[in-house]
Amino acid sequence: MDISLSLPDDLIRPAEDILDPAALRRELEAIRRDEGDPARARAAVVARLNSARTEGMERIAEAFAADPFAARKTTRAYTFVTDCIIREVLEQGRASLTEDQREALGDFAICAVGGYGRGEMAPFSDVDLLFLTKSRITPALEALIEAMLYVMWDLHLKVGHASRTIRECLKLGGEDYTIRTSLMETRFLAGDAPLVDQLNEKLWSDLFKGTEKDFIEAKLEERFNRHQKQGGQRYVVEPNVKEGKGGLRDLQSLYWIGKYVHGVQSVAELVRLGVFTRDEYATFHKAEDFLWAVRCHLHLLAGRPQDQLTFDMQVQVAERMGYKDKGGRRGVEHFMQAYFRHANSVGELTRIFLTQLEAENVKGDAMLERVFRRKPKIGSDYKVVHGRLAVKDEAHFLQDKLNLLRLFDEGLRTGMLLHADAMRMVHANLDRIDDQMREDPEAAKIFLGTLLKHGNPERALRRMNELGLLGTFLPEFGQIVAMMQFNMYHHYTVDEHTIQCIRHLALIEHGDLEEELPVASTILAEGVNRRVLYVALLLHDIGKGREEDHAVLGAKIARKVAPRLGLTPEECDTVEWLVRYHLLMSDMAQKRDLADPRTVRDFAKAVRSRDRLDLLTVLTVCDIRGVGPGTWNNWKAQLLRTLYHQTRRALETGLEELNRTHRGQEAQRMLVEKLDGWSQEDVDRELARHYPPYWQGLQTATQAAFAEMLRDLPVDEIRIDLHADEDRDATRALFAMADHPGIFARLSGALALVGANVVDARTYTTVDGYATAAFWVQDAEGSPYEASRLPRLTQMIHKILRGELVAREAMVDRDRIKKRERAFKVATSVAFDNEGSEIYTIIEVDTRDRVGLLYDLTRTLATANVQISSAVIATYGEQVVDTFYVKDMFGLKLFSASKQKALEAKLREAIAAGQERARA
Repeated sequence: MDISLSLPDDLIRPAEDILDPAALRRELEAIRRDEGDPARARAAVVARLNSARTEGMERIAEAFAADPFAARKTTRAYTFVTDCIIREVLEQGRASLTEDQREALGDFAICAVGGYGRGEMAPFSDVDLLFLTKSRITPALEALIEAMLYVMWDLHLKVGHASRTIRECLKLGGEDYTIRTSLMETRFLAGDAPLVDQLNEKLWSDLFKGTEKDFIEAKLEERFNRHQKQGGQRYVVEPNVKEGKGGLRDLQSLYWIGKYVHGVQSVAELVRLGVFTRDEYATFHKAEDFLWAVRCHLHLLAGRPQDQLTFDMQVQVAERMGYKDKGGRRGVEHFMQAYFRHANSVGELTRIFLTQLEAENVKGDAMLERVFRRKPKIGSDYKVVHGRLAVKDEAHFLQDKLNLLRLFDEGLRTGMLLHADAMRMVHANLDRIDDQMREDPEAAKIFLGTLLKHGNPERALRRMNELGLLGTFLPEFGQIVAMMQFNMYHHYTVDEHTIQCIRHLALIEHGDLEEELPVASTILAEGVNRRVLYVALLLHDIGKGREEDHAVLGAKIARKVAPRLGLTPEECDTVEWLVRYHLLMSDMAQKRDLADPRTVRDFAKAVRSRDRLDLLTVLTVCDIRGVGPGTWNNWKAQLLRTLYHQTRRALETGLEELNRTHRGQEAQRMLVEKLDGWSQEDVDRELARHYPPYWQGLQTATQAAFAEMLRDLPVDEIRIDLHADEDRDATRALFAMADHPGIFARLSGALALVGANVVDARTYTTVDGYATAAFWVQDAEGSPYEASRLPRLTQMIHKILRGELVAREAMVDRDRIKKRERAFKVATSVAFDNEGSEIYTIIEVDTRDRVGLLYDLTRTLATANVQISSAVIATYGEQVVDTFYVKDMFGLKLFSASKQKALEAKLREAIAAGQERARA
């Protein structure tokens, strides 16, 4: 190496401050010269190389911390350090050879390939090397390569290497597109430079030329497979910065294709060729800078290669990059919103680039995005290009700015994808959308038509959103674009969640989910105001990301937006109400005891009419299903169906249908029918042994099971019945035993120890001193337990209840919060409600979920002599709302403010102690 060469001047700090290659060469030569023993000399050289590399990387990291967005200068700096080290490793390798071996080396070159060849290295990137010779790998060169590899391994470098002749490079590159891509980025490091020139000349003349279509097909197929592996969505909550959709690899793929097709050496050259506009190149540059900065911070925080932006890393990267809490949102949420906006930009650039390739007839037919073979009838302003909808004359088209909206309506009407030139036109002319257009009734008519006329508006809405049109036409929607909700419950950003909700609404309307969603499907089949429903769903989360309650703020925003979209005053009122109360049905169903008549009565009073009940039911179903895969299940479906049917009946026949006496008599009549073969005496005894609340709280099948369990039950025996309840996606766990204080807590502890997640529970005391407790539980995946596991579960619960395991002690090892989940902050709130039930006080505890929480809470309540009648558990990712229906030791509500305050303090203390234990 000629160490007199000028040092790079585009690094995060001056090159000589990072590593002085000339001084390092002199030091290493002195070590080899002065140390007589080759083994000791080698050890000293390795030690000095290691310290030089470590010190250089530390200096880069310090400078990067001070300038956290300077990604390009940082990646070049890591490349510079690696170059210096590799060249010195070569010198050490040469020194380890004999004189004869050095003379027999022949012509060879050492090249950087892949990302290293491109000069882009994160702190812990792999070092990919090609040892290149003209004709064959000599034994002497093999010895050199081996000596170098041992030194690099001692330096803990993760090395990928290949030893090939020029002919082998051409052969293997012809067979494997990954190798071909790597070779395309070959960069000379040391040795015989003309050899690398020969390789590059041969690659372009003998391998690359004429194979552009094949290469593009391979890269696009690779891109598709990579996206599918990463989840197929741009807005996954823990994205992969390198491999995910909208990530660095997508940008690199554009560059590779551009280089392969046009022979460019930088993305900037694509502007000269007309592939990108200057603004689009600026977007590429910004996205690449941002993503590389994120990746470098990830590596430095992890101390190893890490490209997955996990929840815990999101918080730390956001802090390193200077994002602060503001406007009612955490810094990490602002950071992730920026991330997703850049990811969206990458997607837009990809579409534009691929369209240019189509226009040049370079891209193969196989990768055209489902070209329509039929020729649909299109409007006079449009034309079809490569099977996509394009605009004939842009200047004429833009004379009427409403055409920016009509374009998407035409796309849905014809069933055609939009040509990227048309999308580029939209994005470039967003400034034409002004207040006059937003208030134009014709614009509202076009927009509503796109929502309502063509089946599923999902594709049009998503494209409008990605191009910025949706947020420009509805500035209120623009506030939630790419907005992340930093929790484990929501799988998508707020805007994507909204589009997913509308997608589900359209699927229900089509009848695609009739079997899975019979109630919502029937409601839509019978007819509702679709304008109201679609607009309410579009606006239901419009208030998110501010300090004010998003439902309250959203209703205020809806009051302004709905008239602008052409809705009547009555429709506007309904939309405003739906947005304001869009969580009401979900909360009532999941956080309240539906067996308590007051729950349904209060809900019926809130909705007031069958029309609003129907609209809110469908909106609630779509809202839950739009959260993400796996959020909707039979348990939630059953709760919503129960609440819907009971409320509908109450609205149609009167609220007196909900009184306890009537429901209790009906429950007893149905149980008697089930107790087939029982003597009248036994039946009478069973009916007499239960207090009134028992008859409203359980289904007949469960009451029949308890009747069998209680029959001739000895006072010293515990009977357990575990049974799959497929209608509710849960396992029903029934317990019958002699009553004693704290029984609910003991059962909660036993279930927690066997790994069961409680979703609903209720306990009742009989007149003759027995306790019956019913729990509905799910496994760690949120499913019912397999039948084969139930006998062992029963055995383990018996063991715990007999005292062979102390729940409090055994819980310590199980009640841990995972590292990646520790970044979530969930404030604890405890609320007392004496109005929501006629005979119970409702205690609602909203806090961070963990395995032993329910046990801690129920044990605290038992210690305070509070009797638990039922518990309803609603989980939202890392957040849980545990609702208890309770009485004091005298069977009365907890009216005393001082007692409530004291009990709240004890509950908070138990929660805090449990969280501290879980984080230990």
